[in-house]
Parts: sequence; C-alpha cells; structure tokens
Amino acid sequence: MHHVRKVGDMTRAHWLFGDQLGPAFTAPGSGGIPRNARLVMIESQAVFRRRRYHRAKAHLVLSAMRHRAAELGDRVVYVKADTYREGLRRAVGGAPVTVYHPTSRAAAALVASLPQVTVLPARGFLVGREEFAAWAAGHSGGLRLENFYRHVRREHDLLMEGDEPAGGRWNLDHDNREPPPRAARTLGSPAPYRPREDDIDAGVREDLDRWERDGDVSFVGRDGPRLFPADRREALAALRRFVDHRLAGFGAHEDAMLAADPVLSHSLLSSSLNLGLLDPAECVERAEAAWRAGAAPLNSVEGFVRQIAGWREYVWHLYWHFGEEYRASNVLGHTAALPAWWLSLDADAVSARCLSTVLRQVRDTGWTHHIPRLMVLGGYALQRGWDPAALTDWFHRSFVDGYDWVMLPNVVGMSQYADGGRMTTKPYTSGGAYIDRMSDLCGPCRYRPGSRSGADACPYTAGYWAFLHRHRALLERGARTAGPVRGLDRLGDLPELLRQERDRGDSAP
Repeated sequence: MHHVRKVGDMTRAHWLFGDQLGPAFTAPGSGGIPRNARLVMIESQAVFRRRRYHRAKAHLVLSAMRHRAAELGDRVVYVKADTYREGLRRAVGGAPVTVYHPTSRAAAALVASLPQVTVLPARGFLVGREEFAAWAAGHSGGLRLENFYRHVRREHDLLMEGDEPAGGRWNLDHDNREPPPRAARTLGSPAPYRPREDDIDAGVREDLDRWERDGDVSFVGRDGPRLFPADRREALAALRRFVDHRLAGFGAHEDAMLAADPVLSHSLLSSSLNLGLLDPAECVERAEAAWRAGAAPLNSVEGFVRQIAGWREYVWHLYWHFGEEYRASNVLGHTAALPAWWLSLDADAVSARCLSTVLRQVRDTGWTHHIPRLMVLGGYALQRGWDPAALTDWFHRSFVDGYDWVMLPNVVGMSQYADGGRMTTKPYTSGGAYIDRMSDLCGPCRYRPGSRSGADACPYTAGYWAFLHRHRALLERGARTAGPVRGLDRLGDLPELLRQERDRGDSAP
C-alpha cells in the first residue's frame, strides 16, 4: 500500500470517496477534475465504528478502495486515518481540493464544512440534478416512477423505436411476474461471475480480524470468499457474464424465489454500480444491444433497463429531492424496536421457512434480491410496526449494495409506506399466499399460508390482517386498499388472530 505523503506543491488535489472508484471519477477535463490533480483516497476506521456493518460489506468496500489505489499507483495518496478530516489534513494540509458530490447527506455536509473543498456535480447517474428538478416541476401532482421512467427512456433514447417504446409497450411487468416452474429447485441459469480473492483481500481480512480482536469495531454476518467485484476488470467481467449468458432468462422469473437458488438470473451488478465501478449507461446500452442482436427477449431487457434507468435513478433523485426531513417520515406511527434475533441475523432462531431462508442469505452473503427484501423482510417489519428509521439503518448496514441514498427511499417509502404514499400508492405487504405462489418456501414450513390463527397460522397471513386492522381508518380511504380492509369484516376469527399476534411480540416466528 502507498506511503502517506502530502500532495505538496501540486496546485490541486482531487478526493475520491470509496464509492467513486470507476474511470468516470478519475478522468480529467470536461468540467471535471483538473488535469494535473493528485488523487487522494482516505480509509476512515470511524466509518465502521459508527455502525455495525455486515462483515462482507466492510470487506468489499475496503478491498475495492485498495484495489483502486493499487491501480492508480503513484497518482494517488492513500491515507489510513481515524476520520476523513484527519486523513485530508495529513494528505493535503490546507491545499485546495475538489470532490465529486458525495452520495450521502452526511458526507455532503462534511465536504461543505471544509472551506478548501470545491464540490463538483455528481457522477455515476444518467440523469442530472437539473434535469430531474425540471421533470419534477412538471409533475407536482405526484412523482411516480412510471412517468419518470418514460422520461428517461425518451430523453436518453433507451429501448425506443422513434418516438415509441420498443415493442409498443413501456411496461412489460406483466410478463415478468411468473412464479417459478413447478417442482423446480433452481431455474438452471448459467452461473454468475464470481471473482477470485487475491493478496489485497487477504490484507483486508487480516485488518478486519485485528479491528474486531482489539474491540475497535464489531461486525455482523459472515465474510466468506468475496462474491462481488472489487475492481473495474472484475465488474466488466460480471457485466459481460450477465448480458451474454444470464440476461435472456432474467425477465419472466425476476420476482420468483427458490430456496436453493437465491441468485436465479439476477445480474448481481448493484454493488458494482454503487461503488462506481460500472456506469449505468454502459449497463443499459449493452443490454439493449443484446436485444437488438436477438440475443435476449424484450421483456428481460426492459426489466433490467427499468431497474437501472428507472428505479435506481428515481431513488437517487428522490433521496435529494425529498430533503433530510424525509428520514423522519412515519405516518403509520411505527416505533417498535428491531428484535435481537433480527439484528444479529440469527436465521436459526426462526421457524418460518421463508424468513429463515432469506435471513440466512443475508447473513452468509450480504445480499438477496428485491422481492425477498420487499415482501419477506420489509413485509414482516411493516406488519409488526417496526421503526422505519431503524429498519432503514439495518438495510444500509446489512447489504453489500446498501448506502444511505439507496435505502432511505426504498425502505421509508417503498417498503414501509412511512411517507404515506409519496412514492407508492399502497403499502407493499401480503399474506402467505403471495409467498406461496411465488416461491417453493412454504411447502416444508411448519406454518400454513392459508391459516390465520392457531398453531399452524402463517405469521405473514396473520400479520397481514393484523396490519390492516391496526391501520383501518387510514387504509379504508385508499383506492387500492379499501377492498382488502373490507375483508376484515368477513373474518370470524379476528379477535383470536389479534390476540395471537399480540402474544407473539418480538419473538422469532
């Protein structure tokens, strides 16, 4: 690793955060960093003391930073320090510094407080802040994903045939909600790209072991062999592997869940995008090229493009657009603490097979795809009335692709409906029937998805009705929720169900 030395007489230095690791963040000129700039990277141990991160996440971030520093060689000053302020002082003294707009409010506040730092516009996204602001100004009635997604497709000429969407439809979700094939244990998709660890990974693991032994930091989850790319070469290999071998099978079953096949045909590119190792434009353009070459069906390509050019961009901009007060959104008044078994990822304490399976995936890899996150993890938390801010922090810490900008809108808005519908038109939670239809998780489970009360009552089915009952006054006014709420009147066992859920408390189901 590089010796710590000050930039010295260089007229300008440029600071790279640990999620700004791709070539777009180091290319000089074009309104970016000065051509003679020395690069600065700061590895702050305080970041890992503030939150109890997943061990695999900490490993990936540090490995990626150190791999990038090794690539940059003498061009970079790499400082290991307690805090960012200390590291910057050791690296540049009082010399002027540029930095691309950080991805979190905390980091943005930090750089704004440093008079020597000049903040440049954010990179790593398709849509700029001014473009989004102009779009939002024209949609004061509601900032819905579908409208924004169509705007991005038009403005960036993605999957378009002239002025019309490719294939004549903007949204192919209907084609992409298939349950898994009956009796299939896996989809049989080609394996995803997996990297091989190197000496840098070994050094990271030694440091993390020492920090834990010394009591400086504490992690959760397991740090097995690194599963996600830590440098640009690996990220490009993962992108090629997905587009060439897995994209074709992605669409139809993207919402499915299989116990023995947690990856299915998902791209596993989110961590690489969020570290800055991949640019969203190159991902969607390669996917579109595969469709135009006849190598992948439109529904798979549209589903992938929607994830990146639609949802990822939408979440990034809403994070900034809604302001810091969005973090305190809690229209449902949910304040219950997250239980210890959840915080420690104790999958073995859970009998409900769907939840146990997903918690185990998170514990062992720091990843699971969007439906387990939303419908299994988020749905359970919503039904139990857990504090949305605490849950947001948990998702941030526990997932390799989790950052504040990623998780705040996803959890507060999409998953927990804590914003009262600013992002979505209804709460996303369900009974066990949905999980049963979309997975193979219910068959061997001790609970039955059709049972609301009694010893075999599914926690999700019972929890769904308890949630509707608790928030009946609010939900019966919603166009998409009034019907399900009326179903409460047909439940002869509602008192027993509610008593059962109160007795469950925060114990593992």
